[in-house]
Amino acid sequence: MFHKILGIWLFFSLCATAFAQETFQIKGIVLHAKDLSPAQGATIAGKNLYAVSTENGAFAINNVAKGTYTFTISHIGCEPITISVDVGPHMEELTVFLHESATVLDEVKVNGKTKKREALEVPIVSTSVSKEFLDQNKENTLMQTLSKIAGVSTINIGSGQSKPVIRGLGFNRVAVVQNGIKHEAQQWGNDHGLEIDQHGIENIQIIKGPASLLYGSDAIAGVVDIQPNQTPLPNSFDGEVNILGESNNDLMGISAGVTARKDKWFYRGRLTYRDYGDYKVPADQINYENYIFELHENNLRNTAGNEADASLGIGFVSNGVKSETVFSNVNAKNGFFANAHGLEVRTSSIDYDSSSRDIDLPYHKVNHFKITNNTSIRVGEHHLHLDLGYQNNNRKEHSEPVPHGYMPTPPETKERLFIKNTYSLNFRDAFQPTDQHDMVVGLNTEYQNNNIGGWGFLIPEYNRFTAGLFAYDQFEVNSDFHVLAGLRYDVGRVDTKAYYDWFPSTVNNEDGSTSYIFLQRSKDKTLDFGSLSASIGLSYIKNKTSYKINVGRSFRMPLANELASDGVNYHMYRYEKGNIDLDPEISYQLDLAVDHTEKSFTVGVSPFVNLFENYIYLNPTSSYYETIQIYEYTQAKVFRIGGEFNASTNITKNLQIDASVEYVYSRQTSGAKEGFTLPFSPPLSGLLSARYEFNKLLFFKKPQLIADFRITAAQKEILPPEEKTDGYQVLNMSFLTQVNVFKNDLPLEMRVKLNNVFDTKYFNHTSFYRLIDVPEAGRNISLSLTIPF
Repeated sequence: MFHKILGIWLFFSLCATAFAQETFQIKGIVLHAKDLSPAQGATIAGKNLYAVSTENGAFAINNVAKGTYTFTISHIGCEPITISVDVGPHMEELTVFLHESATVLDEVKVNGKTKKREALEVPIVSTSVSKEFLDQNKENTLMQTLSKIAGVSTINIGSGQSKPVIRGLGFNRVAVVQNGIKHEAQQWGNDHGLEIDQHGIENIQIIKGPASLLYGSDAIAGVVDIQPNQTPLPNSFDGEVNILGESNNDLMGISAGVTARKDKWFYRGRLTYRDYGDYKVPADQINYENYIFELHENNLRNTAGNEADASLGIGFVSNGVKSETVFSNVNAKNGFFANAHGLEVRTSSIDYDSSSRDIDLPYHKVNHFKITNNTSIRVGEHHLHLDLGYQNNNRKEHSEPVPHGYMPTPPETKERLFIKNTYSLNFRDAFQPTDQHDMVVGLNTEYQNNNIGGWGFLIPEYNRFTAGLFAYDQFEVNSDFHVLAGLRYDVGRVDTKAYYDWFPSTVNNEDGSTSYIFLQRSKDKTLDFGSLSASIGLSYIKNKTSYKINVGRSFRMPLANELASDGVNYHMYRYEKGNIDLDPEISYQLDLAVDHTEKSFTVGVSPFVNLFENYIYLNPTSSYYETIQIYEYTQAKVFRIGGEFNASTNITKNLQIDASVEYVYSRQTSGAKEGFTLPFSPPLSGLLSARYEFNKLLFFKKPQLIADFRITAAQKEILPPEEKTDGYQVLNMSFLTQVNVFKNDLPLEMRVKLNNVFDTKYFNHTSFYRLIDVPEAGRNISLSLTIPF
């Protein structure tokens, strides 16, 4: 099969070379740093290359060959800036800020830096994800879109939900940040997705490895930082409509967004709606716990869902001040394949195959409302940043009311209810005491209030408060050698609330008598935590090669479910018991990164070594509660090592080949499961991509053909009762193009994507449904249109 696919891929590549043409364009905007107004008439001059900015500050230089170029940007009354630009197929638009000239006779030289150069100088191992990448690789969920990045994978829950995994760690060990505020929902749950609308996002920064120094607890494994969108230009208005359809689950989606600015005030808004049916798998039956479940027309029944999202941002820009407030709401209803929540009820009257679009029990409804405010003020040499946030996460889980043990038939379908309110405040002051030092001091605080309801108890109500003080300094030894060092101290408090069963249980007393009591599942308990985080890193750039090394200590506070859970999780068919004596997780990690760039290729490697002093995990025991196995939270030392390898080259002028490999090895070195790995450990995986941009193809503008071939090894290293998964190969293909159909010179963007070309049956080791022997989705054709206006 591999040779067959490789042959097809090479055939496309050889046929495509006949249309080879180098068509690169440098685009950017020149703004005044003082008030972000456009610098009209600025000159952008390089060797044999020249442009003048328009009234909006925009400029473009066409027909530029691949390579590295130096440009000087100048404007009357402003200090000239010299920048270096790497020209290639995936360039980002440049944003250049000009400062007013000082009233002196001596010549002043200011060296500007591109975002790429700034990223090279920071020792943190990270990846910047552009809007272009997000648009070209868009999948059903944000994290599925990002899973093409080496070191990033997902825990998938059906076709409409997923959560991030970075280098084999997920759940509350990966912080998701949006507009400077950490996204807070019920992310501890196996089947709880990420309530974020992926449409309209322009830039994401992914940090691989511990980032507690900057983000506090829950960033012990990495961060997905969804950064605020760029401020629109004065007197501008633009918008877009995104239309999406998919064949596998009959998805229909539409998203519309607008952005406008007058002088100092700007606005942006977006509405998104998606509706989809049961998705299809390349299997006609599922074998789970020795039960055979027939699938009607390959549909994984009751995996339909819908989602409605809305957001509105209002901002203000003036001299030295910028502030934006964003209101957003995500509302979703998703069905669950019943056997993912324990075995299907044998006496159920539900006909799961009656319709592929209905949502029967079990299902969940979740509404996430969020308000964020980001304010930046420049006071002299200090840049003050204030982030404020409020979030309300309302999650309802509905299941068939069935008696269990001493519990009678519940009175309703609402099994669990979680209502979580989160209040966040972040403050930081960035300043330069000298030309060589960029210092930041700051404070992060967060307060959570989590209430529960329903007939199925799993975690108690709780209040949680955290606060952290931090400071770091990026010191420039010389233009190519930078050092970053920082310290942080956090304190936290968790208050859990008492809870009693709503039904009496039978208890046999020592004297032979029998009592009927309402069992207490949790107690009023207050726990305090405190921990130190530290990091030091070096960045060195020599010619075309950059070197990074970073070592740090990070931590994570235990969660309420890890501390005080005491009930049956019927979704996972197990009894989960917390441990009130858990200590905060402490992690030590060494990160390295080496990247080399030539005119025709780039190559990079980023290995890491990681040691957990006391990793928290749910350990299956030999004890049972009413025939259900008891799992207890415990801690163990864990050793991890792995990394990513990336390479990219241009075979011809318009044919680009990209390759990446990722691997993580984990081993528990103490505790009850000494010698075993960690749950949901991703196997060795590689991705080979070929991209060809045609010169001209009918009426299509800039057409591109992309082939992605994923090769994944078998995962034999498991934590029982996990099962091993076989290796697999999957081919995805895409066709991207633009079509001029309107008179406003804004082309319509079209993407046709064929996922799982050969309808391969395979199991993703980090998928939630993999636990019940459900394969990944089968062949899927998607068509998306972006209509700008």
